[in-house]
Amino acid sequence: MRDDRAYAAAVAAFATFLYLAIVVAAFGLISLATNTEVIADPSVGTLVGPIMTGAATLTVFACLLSTGMRVPADQQRIRPLLALAVGLAAYFVFAAAGGIAGAIGAPAQPLHYFLFFFAQLGSWSSFTVGIAAVFVTLLYQLVLVGRFRQRGRPRWPWERDDEE
Repeated sequence: MRDDRAYAAAVAAFATFLYLAIVVAAFGLISLATNTEVIADPSVGTLVGPIMTGAATLTVFACLLSTGMRVPADQQRIRPLLALAVGLAAYFVFAAAGGIAGAIGAPAQPLHYFLFFFAQLGSWSSFTVGIAAVFVTLLYQLVLVGRFRQRGRPRWPWERDDEE
C-alpha cells in the first residue's frame, strides 16, 4: 500500500508541473492570438499574475495529491465530476488570489480589487486555468487507473507467461 501512495504522490507532482506548463503556454498563445495581456489591468502590479497562477497550481496539486493518497489503489477510477470540481476550484482560486493579492498590496483601494476579482472570472485566462485543471486531473486519474490495474511494470509480449 505504501508503494501505491508513493507512486500516486510522484505522479501528482509530475501532473502539477504539466499543468503549470500547459497554463503558461496557453497564456502566451491566448495573449498572442487576441493581442491582449493576461492581466489587463496594469494598476494591479506585476506580481499579481504569478501569484494567481501559483495559487491555482497549488490548488491543483493539493487536489491531485489528496485524491491519489486517499483512494486505495484497487478503487481508483476515472471520475469526471471530480475533475470538474478540481477545474472549478482552480478557476475560482485563480481569480480570488488576484483580488486578495491586490488588496494586500494596496489596501487603500479594496473595491478596485473586488471588481478585479469579478473581471477575472470572465476572462479567457481564468477559463483556461479551469479547463487545463480538468484535463490534467483526467490524465492523472487515467495514469493511476492504468498503473494499478496493470500491477507492476509494463512487459513486452515475449516476457509474459503463457498461462496469462
